[in-house]
Amino acid sequence: MGERPAFYALQPGGWRDYLTLLHPPYTAWHLSYVAIGAAVAPQFNGVRLGASVLAFFLAVGLAAHALDELRGRPLRTRIPDATLRAIAAVGLAGAVALGIVGAIVVDPWLFLFVGIGAFIVVAYNLELFGGRFHGDAWFAVSWGAFPALTGYFAQAETTRWEAVLVALACMLFSAAQRRLSTPVRRLRRNVTELEGRMRMADGTEVGVDESLIREAPEAALRALAAGLSILAGGMVVARLR
Repeated sequence: MGERPAFYALQPGGWRDYLTLLHPPYTAWHLSYVAIGAAVAPQFNGVRLGASVLAFFLAVGLAAHALDELRGRPLRTRIPDATLRAIAAVGLAGAVALGIVGAIVVDPWLFLFVGIGAFIVVAYNLELFGGRFHGDAWFAVSWGAFPALTGYFAQAETTRWEAVLVALACMLFSAAQRRLSTPVRRLRRNVTELEGRMRMADGTEVGVDESLIREAPEAALRALAAGLSILAGGMVVARLR
C-alpha cells in the first residue's frame, strides 16, 4: 500500500532519516503553539520566546521523536538505536537545562513546567504505566495546551484567562490533528490491502483504495500545519514591531 510511512517521510538512508525523524510539519505545528501563547501575553520578550521555542524543539522535535522511533521504528529509519538514544538524551537534557535557566532568571514556577514537560516526553513516548499517558486526550493536552500555556507563562510570569482560552484552542487543534493522523498512519503503516467501490447517484462507480481515503485528511494536515505556522509567525512579528 503506502510506500512511505508518513506523507513527509523521505526515502530511507543517510541524512534523509534525520530529517524525517523531525516530523517537520508536526514539529513546526507544535512549536507554533509556544509562539501563539507567547504572543498573547501582556508583555513580550523575543529572547524568552527564542529560548522557549528552542527548549520545545529539543524536547519534542528531537527527544520525543527519537524515543518514538525506538519503539517499533514507525518511520522505518535506519538510524542506529544507540544514536536515537543519544539524540533523545541530548535533546531532553538540553530542554531541561534551558528550563532550569529560565526558572532561575525568570520565575521559579517554571521549575514546575520543566518537570511536567520532561515527564510528558518520557511517559508519553515510552508508553509508561501501561500507555496510560499515550491516548488522544493526553496527546491534545501534552502537545497542544501545554506548549501554549508554557509560552504564555514564560512571558507573563503568571497565568490569566486569555492564556487558558488560547491553551484550550491549541488543545482542540491537537485533538483534530490526532483524529486526522491516526487513520492515515494506520493506512500507510499497517494496511496491506484495501479494495472497494462507491456507487454514485447517477449510477457510475468509483474505485476506492488507500490513496483515495487518505488524500483528504493528509491535505487537511498539511494545510493546518502550514496555517498555524504562518499564524504564529504573524502574531510574533506583530509583537516585535
